[in-house]
Amino acid sequence: MNNSTHSDPAERGALMRLLYRNWRPTRLGRWVNRLTCWWSGLGLPPRFQAVLEVHGRNSGRKRSNPVVIATVEGKRYLVSMLGSESDWVRNVEAAHGAAVIRQGRRRCVHLAVVPPEERAPILREYVRIASSGRRHFPLPASASLADFEAIARCYPVYRIDPS
Repeated sequence: MNNSTHSDPAERGALMRLLYRNWRPTRLGRWVNRLTCWWSGLGLPPRFQAVLEVHGRNSGRKRSNPVVIATVEGKRYLVSMLGSESDWVRNVEAAHGAAVIRQGRRRCVHLAVVPPEERAPILREYVRIASSGRRHFPLPASASLADFEAIARCYPVYRIDPS
């Protein structure tokens, strides 16, 4: 199951269809993302929101994306709610994990891919805390770990390590 073979669960709702189409943000969605980046970059609540900065794989320019940081067993993780075809995921891969996290201050980090068999508890925590991100998942936070294991390959997860 990948983005091209199933529809984005978020697109079932009229409001979310204004923000996302075909697993991509719309013009309005990009504007909301910019506003969220500004807010999160200042370090304002909620504390699990942040800005991910990574160089574009084609342009080389700095790209900023709002992200939610899930914490599981004391480790911090990023989850791609839009799957492996998300621009930020492709940029992180091209940058070999080199990135910056902004939450009031800038921290250079390395994003390490989490293997699919280890993603289930992280995905469940992400779905629990990410109010809009959870709409892109076919499962509620109350779903079993086995249910999250079944979809783990569709949603990339990165552990945030110091650079």
